[in-house]
Amino acid sequence: MDTGTVNPGKQLDRQSRILQAALDLLSRHGISGVNMRAVAREAGVALGLVNYYYEDKSTLIRAALRRIDEDDLMLVTPDPALPPDEQLRQALRRVAGPEYLTTQYLSLRLHLWALAQADEGFALINAAAFERYLQGLATLIGNANPELSGEECRQRAADIVVVQNGMWLTALLGVDRASIQRSIARTEQIAFAAAS
Repeated sequence: MDTGTVNPGKQLDRQSRILQAALDLLSRHGISGVNMRAVAREAGVALGLVNYYYEDKSTLIRAALRRIDEDDLMLVTPDPALPPDEQLRQALRRVAGPEYLTTQYLSLRLHLWALAQADEGFALINAAAFERYLQGLATLIGNANPELSGEECRQRAADIVVVQNGMWLTALLGVDRASIQRSIARTEQIAFAAAS
């Protein structure tokens, strides 16, 4: 057995644990609670390993923003086994999944939005991620409503995002499940309304 060989799966697992630790710290303490030593402790790895994967705190935060971007894209990824209207409905319902309506996740989103307002580099990553999400949602709307123009699909997607973000923010206040369901129904009304 060659003990000098590094297992790529183990490397990915460690790197993923480090990134998850950073996200957990961000959700609990904001940017001030994230430093390389705290991330290493949270991830249960050596400080040197954190520094191996991420040059500095800024690099780590950028990676965290990109991870959230990937998660957001999964929300609007179509399931080709479903018809276009059901793909859209499924995407609109995903944002109200139990994993997104936790205090930890919503707190993380708030901290990341605040970071995007405070740092130009983070703002660029956030803006690009938002654009990809918006375009993914607009594409789903267009596929389900082929009579709509691209601009109308984009406007509807933007309106839906306002409702979704409002739902996430108010979920922190303990809004009941019926309110969440009404928010989802409202996004479906926006998405499926007849062309104007």
